[in-house]
Amino acid sequence: MEALRFDTVLFNFHDVILLMTAMQCLFCVLLLCLTNRRNTPSIWFLALFLLAHGLIPINELMMWGAEFKVIVRDRLPGLHFLPAIAYYLDGALLFLCFKSLVFRDFRLAKVDLLHLLPLATYAVFIATAFYARPTDVRLEMITSESFVYSANYVYMEFFSKLIRVGYAVACFVLISRYSSLLRNTNSNMEKIHISWLRALVIGFLVVMLSEVVLLVAKIANNLGGFVLMQEQLSTIGLTGYYLSFVLVNLLVFTAVRYFGVFEQVSETVAPKKPVEESFSQPAMAAKVDAAIVETKIYMEPDITLDRLAEALNIMPRDLSMLINRHFGINYYEFINRYRIEEAKRMLTESTGVSITDIYLAVGFNSKSVFYTFFKKLEGVTPTAYRASQQSAL
Repeated sequence: MEALRFDTVLFNFHDVILLMTAMQCLFCVLLLCLTNRRNTPSIWFLALFLLAHGLIPINELMMWGAEFKVIVRDRLPGLHFLPAIAYYLDGALLFLCFKSLVFRDFRLAKVDLLHLLPLATYAVFIATAFYARPTDVRLEMITSESFVYSANYVYMEFFSKLIRVGYAVACFVLISRYSSLLRNTNSNMEKIHISWLRALVIGFLVVMLSEVVLLVAKIANNLGGFVLMQEQLSTIGLTGYYLSFVLVNLLVFTAVRYFGVFEQVSETVAPKKPVEESFSQPAMAAKVDAAIVETKIYMEPDITLDRLAEALNIMPRDLSMLINRHFGINYYEFINRYRIEEAKRMLTESTGVSITDIYLAVGFNSKSVFYTFFKKLEGVTPTAYRASQQSAL
């Protein structure tokens, strides 16, 4: 074995980006573990995701690095293909991170063991197809790169890419569901920022799709279906590397900023109750309506379903079911309709009060939301409504 010289160039510029991504992930893992004093599940899953994600650039360096792959092949041939386990883990860990972030009643269950099936599939494959071979055969498979271009390995690699894309899509569906549940418990959505979650998921989805495109292009090139120049393939791959580096930075930044103050909802759906129960009857609905109008509790900007249920002495799930069944709307629309009615009264009677003061007084935090809701219910803007009321006097 030739000794490593000090003037040997191990990494080119692109390899340095990969190495920086791996080191950054490791640093962030240590930082998150040391600062997670509240034992927050989403932080632990984020740390595990970053740990797995940090193995991916290491795997790329070991497989395709300029000189680094030669050093690893000669000195640590047994490590080949081990970091690739990250491809079968990081998608599931990102999904569990987001799930534990948005749901306050999140708990790991036995069914979550199914997330390990892709990893188990890869472990069986790599153990039988590679590690079961004699040492000299394994070394020849690495040196000639015959194994990584074999049909079975390419199929497994394609499977891993599809798994990651599937988890990214599942994260997007999860965020959409979370947004829908928020409207059943919150009266003001403006203070809850989830656009960064969507942006991160879309970013990771783009990275994972680029890897699928790259793999399909390589397969097509090998089969002779169509030809992409090596420069084009490299551009696709390098774009994914750089975007991944940026996304890791954004993920850690948003975790530090938002994870500790994130508005969580309950994932558990209350069991359906018979329609004839008292809380779903018109008399109960009229009682709730009268109490809300009398107390004007809707004018509290951040009134939640739990807070309203407490004021009305009703169980939150019963109030939610009453709103959904009897009124046929979600909680967000329910409260804002009362605010619009109060705004209409003030627009008519308080001619000296500005529209800004009115929408803030009735509980809205955003002018755009107020105008949108008002026009949706009344068919005109608040300004036009006030003008029409004044002309009618």
